[in-house]
Parts: sequence; C-alpha cells; structure tokens
Amino acid sequence: MTLDELTRQRTALLAARYRGVRTVEVDGRRVTYATDAEMAAALADLEKRIAATTTGTPRRRILTSATKGL
Repeated sequence: MTLDELTRQRTALLAARYRGVRTVEVDGRRVTYATDAEMAAALADLEKRIAATTTGTPRRRILTSATKGL
C-alpha cells in the first residue's frame, strides 16, 4: 500500500472513531469493527505501517553472548 492510501485509511478510521461509528468505508470497501479495541488495534497497525513507510523498516539488533561454562 502507498503512503497516501494508508493516510486515507487512518483519517477515515479516526473520523469514524470520533463520531462513535464502528463502520468505516474507504475506496468502496466497508469494514465494521465489533469493539473500540479493534478500532484502536487497527489504528495502531496503520500508524506502524505509516512510520515504516516514511522512515524505512526498523532495524533489528541481535546480541550474542558466549560463556565457557566455568
């Protein structure tokens, strides 16, 4: 998905959440959320995807350690 599509989805989801509506329609697709927690999870996922798109993917750090078992 492009940044523009992600932003449109976030905007529509935020607007619906603020109005207290659980059904969101973006680009002809309609989604109905059962609870506010589901909407919050969808918003968090959209925020994470937008952040990854704008800043790149987060880098992972792998730490290793070794002992001689003494």
